[in-house]
Amino acid sequence: MLRSIRTARATLRSLRIYYGDRKRAAAMDRLYGNFVRSGDLVFDVGAHVGDRVASFRRLGARVVAVEPQWAMVRALRLLYGRDGFVTIEAVAVGRQPGRARMLINSDNPTVSSVSSAFVAAAHGAPGWETQRWSEFADVEVTTLDTLIARHGVPAFIKLDVEGFEAEALSGLSEAVRALSFEFTTIQPNVALACIAQCEAMGYLQFNAALGESQTMIGEWVDGKAIARWLSALPQAANSGDIYAIAA
Repeated sequence: MLRSIRTARATLRSLRIYYGDRKRAAAMDRLYGNFVRSGDLVFDVGAHVGDRVASFRRLGARVVAVEPQWAMVRALRLLYGRDGFVTIEAVAVGRQPGRARMLINSDNPTVSSVSSAFVAAAHGAPGWETQRWSEFADVEVTTLDTLIARHGVPAFIKLDVEGFEAEALSGLSEAVRALSFEFTTIQPNVALACIAQCEAMGYLQFNAALGESQTMIGEWVDGKAIARWLSALPQAANSGDIYAIAA
């Protein structure tokens, strides 16, 4: 009961944060407008409460929203369950299909993760001191290739899976037009692995946005340059997203 109350309270807080700022929403639309056109298919992997889903829909895209947490799935169904252009997949994404143990942060479900290494890296790290993963859930895992076989090839994939991004990318056998993946400064090795995976698939141009700024840091660069930029970030930078465009 207590866990349910805490999760509901955290979900409502996320809804206020992610849906209550019109300027942020407009900035998000401008950012994703670089990658998404009306009629495109987009995969939002780690959809949480669906603020990116909202942006992709405003841009006219069809969306597959992928989210394994039951509370977040319930919120997605309430918000988008009647939208014929949104499909909700209540699964995690990884290297291969199966099951996984998801570590749940009931007070801040946006950082729940199937990566125990992510949780270990966060333990005691500056800026993460108050985070606690006190619950767990058994979740289904699929792959990006399986989702593509089921729904079609997306024009853009957004990956935000709290330290499991490299595993998720390992389940993608061919490049799509563009994608993004989250990075954190407590686990730069995960993002560096993602950059290497993207280069191997033929992605040649990279950019990034810090935090929730919704603003690119500068010009598009190659994989080595974005890796140097990432490696030089202070830990206080915390997190952001790296964007990749296929050749």
